[in-house]
Amino acid sequence: MPNSSLDRILFGEHKKPLSWKERFNIILGTARGLAYLHDKFHVCIIHRDIKSSNILLDHNFQAKIADFGLARLLPNDKSHVSTKFAGTLGYTAPEYASQGQLTKKADTYSFGVVVLEILSGRKSIDLNQPPHMQYLLEWVWSLYEENKVLELVESEEMEGYSEEEVVKVLNLALQCIQGSATNRPSMSEAVTILLSDAEIDFRKPLQPPFIDMGYQAVRPTP
Repeated sequence: MPNSSLDRILFGEHKKPLSWKERFNIILGTARGLAYLHDKFHVCIIHRDIKSSNILLDHNFQAKIADFGLARLLPNDKSHVSTKFAGTLGYTAPEYASQGQLTKKADTYSFGVVVLEILSGRKSIDLNQPPHMQYLLEWVWSLYEENKVLELVESEEMEGYSEEEVVKVLNLALQCIQGSATNRPSMSEAVTILLSDAEIDFRKPLQPPFIDMGYQAVRPTP
């Protein structure tokens, strides 16, 4: 693809500043792609490995979901499938990593992580950061508890951003990384939220389980 992959643009060898419009369009395009796979295709496809390196960017920075090597079909009569863990640590929903229970909401969780990467310009796991910032989701939650969540936004590189729009996208990301899959929005709902001009009444997020429930067990060894 002309603009390589999202991870290379955000924090790789092709790193470049992205405007708010470009970032929002990448988020929206990824959400639309997942909503299509989950709800619009003739059979539900769960990608299982949504991450920045699997989002390719065309010449207009429109997002294209790539690498379906781990994808699974979800039969119409099933709410989930049970399978061995396959995916990338740092993007994986806790119920899937710990119990092998795979639903569409596992992709929703991974999408939420990618959104936070897009907003912050930080990797999900980066051991070169100070200890309190090495694991993006833990850092985000600590900022949320301190009412400082906007501090994670890479605002100095994000031309044309609207604080109101950024807050909406941040709140959506927090809903997507909820520990309980039932508390996460579907990807079709995520698209609706992103396109809505109305004020969204988000449910207050609960503390994600990666802090409470031994999520460190599935972290890579430094």
